Amino acid sequence: MFVDNPKEVRDADVSAIAALDEPTRRRLYEHVVRQPGPVSRDEAAAALGVARQTAAFHLDRLADEALLDVVYERRSGRVGPGAGRPAKLYRRSTKQIAISLPDRRYELAGRLLAQSVEESAATGEPVQQVLHRKAEELGTQLGGQDSADLFDLLERYGFEPRHDEGTIVLGNCPFHLLAREYTQTVCGMNLHLLRGVLHGLGERGYSACLSPSPGRCCVRLESVPC
Repeated sequence: MFVDNPKEVRDADVSAIAALDEPTRRRLYEHVVRQPGPVSRDEAAAALGVARQTAAFHLDRLADEALLDVVYERRSGRVGPGAGRPAKLYRRSTKQIAISLPDRRYELAGRLLAQSVEESAATGEPVQQVLHRKAEELGTQLGGQDSADLFDLLERYGFEPRHDEGTIVLGNCPFHLLAREYTQTVCGMNLHLLRGVLHGLGERGYSACLSPSPGRCCVRLESVPC
């Protein structure tokens, strides 16, 4: 559910969005994604009134950024010898790009909540109890598969940690808007997620504690038991 290296993914997303800042490239992207089928270089060039070489350059850049997929088809409909080489065509990729500042993880929260509702409906276990267990399992998995130390891991996943007199304060809540509206549910989920992270890392020097305060995450990592 968490990606293996969120920094690399985030950097790639920023690069992809930056690629669309070029006006001709953005127009080509918008043209391709509006079409019902894959688009050739010639078709894209004719639609936008640009040179084929220009269209090819920008389309390939969009493909390099994973914004477009490349497919090859014979447009003549013929097969076998003499049918010619397949044309290089472009279509919208399945890649999803989302950039938020500060870092937010609403998709993660949505998946945890959806899983918990479905499992609760199937087993009869209370939703909140399932959510806490799922969040802790995920945190344990995250801590167990990562070679970074606690501070680096928290930083990588958007918590903006900082040391404060023997504790770790989390300056950013990745679930900020949800936590404002559904505080008990989301903060409880986050608490168990971070407890799982500590468990997965084998970190015994800190305890995850609820410590709501304006302008930061509701969880604080204390150097003593909560």
